[in-house]
Amino acid sequence: MGLLAFLAIIVILAIILASIYNGLVVLRNRFKNAFAQIDVQLKRRYDLIPNLVETAKGYLKHERETLEAVVAARGQAIAANTAAAADPSSAAAMKDLAGAEGALGGALGRLLAVVESYPDLKANQTMAQLMEELTSTENKVSFARQAFNDSVMAYNNRRETFPAVVFAGMFGFQPAELFEITVPQEREAVKVSFS
Repeated sequence: MGLLAFLAIIVILAIILASIYNGLVVLRNRFKNAFAQIDVQLKRRYDLIPNLVETAKGYLKHERETLEAVVAARGQAIAANTAAAADPSSAAAMKDLAGAEGALGGALGRLLAVVESYPDLKANQTMAQLMEELTSTENKVSFARQAFNDSVMAYNNRRETFPAVVFAGMFGFQPAELFEITVPQEREAVKVSFS
């Protein structure tokens, strides 16, 4: 009878451990998938930027530094995104990506401020189309980032609550990093002028 009770306890513990492990795997895969959705939108954004720069180049001959800053920031953001896509659970990669995206957002903001100074460029159909696509993509990035952060929060909550917290480290489940805004200027409202 004692052996039967001992085996029943072992079976119950094995079921609990399997449930914890499987739950953590599901949540980890969910946040990795959520990052893949961000990755898709960021790649779309990165593809739009060269077209935007090329369209603006003819009008902004005296604004070469601004255009070069956008191109350089795009390159850094692509590199950071590649590293983060390889391991979305890496805290360092996510921080680097957030920083690079903040720098790219700042460079794009400066470019858009310069574009406001050139009425012919603002009226250019190609530029207007690119700006509309970029705005749409920025909205999609924002929604994808929100979904990613929600998935990371669910994973981290599960990982840090009892009884999973006891076994998560043994199974190799490390905490995941949120994709947070690290550049204070990115938190500020965008100033739009229709003059």
